Amino acid sequence: MNTAAEKKAILVVSFGTSYEHTRKITIEAIEKAVGETFPDYRIYRAWTSKMIISRLKKRDGVTIPGVTEAMEQMASDGITHVVVQPTHVINGTENDLMKEQVLAFSDRFRKISFGAPLLSSEQDREEVIRVIAGAFPDLSPDTVLVLMGHGTEHPVNTVYSTLGAAFREMGYPRILLGTVEASPDLEQVLDMVKALEPKKVILTPFMIVAGDHASNDMAGEGEDSWASRLKKEGYEVVPLLKGLGEYPGIRRIFLRHVKEAVQSL
Repeated sequence: MNTAAEKKAILVVSFGTSYEHTRKITIEAIEKAVGETFPDYRIYRAWTSKMIISRLKKRDGVTIPGVTEAMEQMASDGITHVVVQPTHVINGTENDLMKEQVLAFSDRFRKISFGAPLLSSEQDREEVIRVIAGAFPDLSPDTVLVLMGHGTEHPVNTVYSTLGAAFREMGYPRILLGTVEASPDLEQVLDMVKALEPKKVILTPFMIVAGDHASNDMAGEGEDSWASRLKKEGYEVVPLLKGLGEYPGIRRIFLRHVKEAVQSL
């Protein structure tokens, strides 16, 4: 319980999105779940994308704090103990920068504890696979599911190929994973799809929100989108714009990470 001498908060840090609909059912759904699970903690929000924060302010008049602004606000509110929970998929560049910004405030709080991104352990990987496989239980022999992750130049990008292999190892060879900005790339994904000889390809984002990448790079009408390239190869393509934050099982993984961070406060 909070006391007069001890005020605890959880800062939920997301990349952000300019798509209001997906924001409400992904980022805000995660924040709501955190608030309901930890009622004795004050919940704060921060986004890491300066571009998206600026776009929302100009377009909608909506102000979302960055990490530094959120830390300043918590210090001003007299918060003493902070759990920082990112909704990032991997522990990459965004997460590294976020931690730097948070730790710059180390002398303003008694204790700061970090929750882990979505894919940070073998347990996380297995749970993510069960969530995705459980959401698509009836993949027919002529159908494959292709997940489009973001990808990064950060060395942690190997998480994607490891997860792709783990789907096969856990008995889901028709669930494939690629990335829009790194490896496995679209060409590698096309080769993987071709090897399975499907008639139909279901495309869905492996990102917390179904935002710009999902709408344009994955499902867009442009000739270079994943949907267009797969259609060109002769497959029936079914895009599903559903961000990871929409899956209750994914939100439960984040809640477990928050709990682990709370225990170390």
